[in-house]
Amino acid sequence: MADLRVLLIGATGVFGSRLAELAVREHGLALTLAARDERKLAALSARLGGLPVRALDRDRLSAADLAGFDVVVDAAGPFQASAPTVIAAAIAAGIHYLDLADGRAFIAAIGDHDAAARAAGISITSGASSIPALSHAVIDDLTAGWRAIDEIRIGIFPGNRAPRGLSVVQAILSYVGHPVRVWRGGQWVDVPGWGQTHRWRIPGIGARWASVCDTPEQDLLVARYRPRASAEFFAGMELSILHLGLAALALPVRRGWIGSLRPAARPLLAIARLLLPFGSDRGAMGVIVRGEDRQGRPVDARWTLRATGNRGPYVPTLAALAMLRRFRDGRAPEPGARACTGMLTLADFAADFAALEITTMQDMPAFP
Repeated sequence: MADLRVLLIGATGVFGSRLAELAVREHGLALTLAARDERKLAALSARLGGLPVRALDRDRLSAADLAGFDVVVDAAGPFQASAPTVIAAAIAAGIHYLDLADGRAFIAAIGDHDAAARAAGISITSGASSIPALSHAVIDDLTAGWRAIDEIRIGIFPGNRAPRGLSVVQAILSYVGHPVRVWRGGQWVDVPGWGQTHRWRIPGIGARWASVCDTPEQDLLVARYRPRASAEFFAGMELSILHLGLAALALPVRRGWIGSLRPAARPLLAIARLLLPFGSDRGAMGVIVRGEDRQGRPVDARWTLRATGNRGPYVPTLAALAMLRRFRDGRAPEPGARACTGMLTLADFAADFAALEITTMQDMPAFP
């Protein structure tokens, strides 16, 4: 069989470069790197053995830019403010599309492209990342055979020494201080973005700060699992000065004094980079669920991922890598447009976790 021809947009970013590092080792994948900055592209290509490159602006992409490829992967961002330009180009070019999107509105609107994708005979898959692809694979595994789910809590906690990019910071700042719609108490309520700050205990690491984030998970968890009480997503920074400082900066937005913190992304990123030597290189992800087992008895379950040595930023790329293997092996999703939920199982991640020395554990705690 011919190699799967893959165009990776955003290849020089924090997540795109890590996906490229992993994908280049896969047999049967012919990878082309794409980004705006030609200098960074050349450096990445040289580091990965001379891969072909394309200087592209994802906001001005056309079908002609995708000619000759089988799959386009969008690892750029931030998706919170993105137009579906790459999706439209993929449909027009008749090639499959995959992204690492974490924008709530972006993924909520993915079904708008379903009819066009079906007509073109291609699949449009959004959110092939830690959420919802990995998180839902975890929940499916934890709750297999359960009669009902009451509560779901998901948290992501990068180590402070993990590299961070401008698009990630812009994505966070886009919702800080703004109302975030969450499923709590069996109903939809608004809470402040980066509010509800509390401590989250991570087995093997300790307690980290956690605050509410605006992600596609709030909608997708409710739609897929029908939790009777709550479905919440949190994230946290390791250093208290950064986490609590951002919570304090949210107050002017909450009170309407300023419209958004997003214009401050570059200076805040500079401050965060000054503090990179502090903290640790240990990141984590946690999933906690509560419900009823097949006999109707109350049951709790928790899954924890721990990544040391700054391997945490590889985790958001593993679902996309698993999906590329499916395309390569002739197991592409059916034509249509959908979020990447229910497509992968934990088994699809196991070998990559082992290769990256990322550990996971499962237990049954008292629900916090």
